[in-house]
Amino acid sequence: MSFTNLGLSKPLLKAIEEQGYETPSPIQLQAIPVVIEGKDVLAAAQTGTGKTAGFTLPLLEKLTQTKPNMQKKQIRALVLTPTRELAAQVAESIKTYGKYLPYTSTVIFGGVGINPQLATIRKGVDIVIATPGRLLDIAGQQGIDFSALECLILDEADRMLDMGFIHDIKKLMKLMPDKRQTLLFSATFSPEIKTLAEGLLNDPVLVEVSRENTTADQIKQVVHFVDKRRKRELLSQLIKIKKWRQVLVFTRTKHGANKLTKELEESGISAAAIHGNKSQGARTKALAAFKANEIRVLVATDIAARGIDIDQLPHVVNYELPNVPEDYVHRIGRTGRAGQSGEAVSLVCIDEHELLKNIEKFIKFKIPKVDIPAFRPDPNIQAEPIQNGRGKGKGGKNSRNEPHSSKDGAKSNKNKRNRNRNKKDKK
Repeated sequence: MSFTNLGLSKPLLKAIEEQGYETPSPIQLQAIPVVIEGKDVLAAAQTGTGKTAGFTLPLLEKLTQTKPNMQKKQIRALVLTPTRELAAQVAESIKTYGKYLPYTSTVIFGGVGINPQLATIRKGVDIVIATPGRLLDIAGQQGIDFSALECLILDEADRMLDMGFIHDIKKLMKLMPDKRQTLLFSATFSPEIKTLAEGLLNDPVLVEVSRENTTADQIKQVVHFVDKRRKRELLSQLIKIKKWRQVLVFTRTKHGANKLTKELEESGISAAAIHGNKSQGARTKALAAFKANEIRVLVATDIAARGIDIDQLPHVVNYELPNVPEDYVHRIGRTGRAGQSGEAVSLVCIDEHELLKNIEKFIKFKIPKVDIPAFRPDPNIQAEPIQNGRGKGKGGKNSRNEPHSSKDGAKSNKNKRNRNRNKKDKK
């Protein structure tokens, strides 16, 4: 089936054709007609399946089918995303596919000045793409009017729950009309997502294109066991010997990302780090340089990497395994996108053996182990507790490599929650 069979108008089909796409992906095939019909949708799809176009295309089509009853432009559609990188990606998708349509859009997130964003919204736009924290700040200044909202989309809702955005989302929804279309997209149908959907969606159509907790078939996965102190050396050798030109590397912490970037640069490998302590300008510059192949390695923390969309990214490396198995799926999903092949390499030290078991249990797959004789681990080294990074480590400490807002509590904690939300949106 082609895009012409999905109920999309000629301006959208022309934009799709210019991007070189002919056949919709499974998520697009299922979601687009349902969204155009005006139904609420609960969708689960692995990253890299064409999910973003799966909601931006029918959203744009829906806007052509309804005539706004207003003299001044008001917001007709809102897309909420967990990170500013993902917000920028969605905004680019809307710009690309809506190039022959008269709709205006803007992207709203922290880390940049709020006044220009306020001015843009007050001037009038059709579509807003935003992170919840910054949008709530704008709403707090009476800077936004949702009374004409027709469609609300929550993208990567599982990550928004993970980052503590649920309270911000609920506050924003109180400002929206009850009569609206709501779409919720998530990587998995976790119990928490199903509970959230029950409160937000009205008789939703369920769309799922793959089994829960699985990794894409086109991604070649491999594990190399290595001592922690020799990981950087092994990574450098893999990059140089295999002549990898574009590698996305994951660390658990911002400090670890900075340290590894410096060490790679010192070994003659161009690299840049992207994480929550980097300014928006620095992050944008690093990502652009990586996409343009001006640097070979982009070192990222989990949350900062969310929304990175790079066509034909060949290699992802887990320099450190994530403490939360779901994050492994999200990490390696940066490669093997849209039917392309990719490779995901994990460098695993003795401290991480339990994490590896949890990941393999989660994805229901035994990742092949490839021995590299020169880097065989020292059998005398004992495992140490892992206490840094997102989620609960072996040491039992619950910490994250990025800040997030605290749970609602007593009124005395209000200022603390606001500070946390501001930090969160500056990612």
